[in-house]
Parts: sequence; structure tokens; C-alpha cells
Amino acid sequence: FHMLAKPKLKNPVLVEGFPGLGLVGTISASYLIEKLKMEPMGYITGEQFPPLAAVHNHRPLYPARIYYSTKHDLIVFISEFVVPIGAVNELADKIYQFARKERVREIISLGGITIKGEQDTVYSIASLPELTAKLEKMKNIRLIKEGATTGVTGVLLAKGAVEGYPVISLLAESQEGYMDPKAAAMVVEALSEMLHIQIDTSSLENEAKLIDDKVKHIMSKAKSAHADYKKVQDGGSLGSMYG
Repeated sequence: FHMLAKPKLKNPVLVEGFPGLGLVGTISASYLIEKLKMEPMGYITGEQFPPLAAVHNHRPLYPARIYYSTKHDLIVFISEFVVPIGAVNELADKIYQFARKERVREIISLGGITIKGEQDTVYSIASLPELTAKLEKMKNIRLIKEGATTGVTGVLLAKGAVEGYPVISLLAESQEGYMDPKAAAMVVEALSEMLHIQIDTSSLENEAKLIDDKVKHIMSKAKSAHADYKKVQDGGSLGSMYG
């Protein structure tokens, strides 16, 4: 973790938005950062992360970044690449350590889940019984009783359950195979209700089309970069993107 700022936050909520089904986490995190006018707090690097830079408004950025808002006492983690499976446990541990250090009162993970019927439900998992009871009172959220959740979110939830730390996963029903702005809007609305922060999602679908192009380009570059990197490791030559 490389910190660029040390904001004066009280007991912030940490929202994690990493790529997954429908890229719901990445879209939602990007939308929050923009709409709440959040400031850069730092970035994350790792030996197993793909060698790439995300480019936004002509500016190259590390694709895994941290933002903050003192007004809303909020921290947002965003990644614009799928976290390699070999890096999941270490990254989850680092996020957990960061949350402890920054006195984070709650970690909330945003993501997608396969549509089971009409696309009208946000599902949730919580690390603690009191959080489960809180979520049960929310009319638009359905709790998951049996199943499994993977990746960074899964590790954070299991660790939170063992160590008594509050972690919540919000999963909107999402389309497979492409960006799903509707699912992102659903999960942002649920988050808005939980945090008592007014977040207008009416423009999300239009803005998500722009995000779609950006993220697809980044993901494509990441895939290409990984393929070229693998060629070099196997004794091949650098790809055309390096020419």
C-alpha cells in the first residue's frame, strides 16, 4: 500500500469495489468516487498484479487505488483488473490491516451475483449476527443463508466472522458476460440506504456506458499485456504494444 494523503477521518466506512460478475464492484466504486467527489488517498501494487497503467483524463494511474471523503467519512478501494487468485489472501490481509489501522468501523464489499429470476434483488452476507439482524430489516435486501463467496470478499468475510470484525457483502443480481449498469445502480442504492448518504443513481446507466468503454479497454490491455509478458517468460519476443 502506497499512501499519498493522510486525511483526518473519524471512524470511516471502507467500501471495496473489485471486478467480478458484471463488473458491478468496479462500476459502483467508480461512480461513488465521481459522484461524491472523493480525493486520492493512495494506490496498491503487488508482484502478481498485471503490469499496466489505467489512463483517465489523459493521466496514467495505478489500476488499484484508494480514495477518501472527509465529508462522508468514507474510504473506497477500486481495482480495474481482476485480482490474481495467488494474490487474494495477501491483499485481503493487507486490507484488513489497513482497516484496523484507520479505525474503519465497517467494511462493505460491492459485487454481483447470477440472476435467479427478475433482476430486482440485492443479496447480502454479513460477518456478525448483529449485522445480519440489521440487514434483515432492510426491505430490498435478501440474506444468503447457504452458499459460498470467493475472492477478496470471501476472505474478508471469513476473517471478520472469526475475529468479530464487521464486514458486509452486497451482491446485486447481474447479467453474465458484460457490464451491468443496472446491477451497479441497485447495489449503490442499497449502500446509500445503509450509509444514509444521498447518491443519485439516475444517470448511472448513461455514465456506465462510458465506464464500459474505459474498463473494457483496460481489461483488454491487461489481458494482452499478460499474454505478451508470458511470451517473454517463455523465451518469445515483446508484443506490438511495446513496439
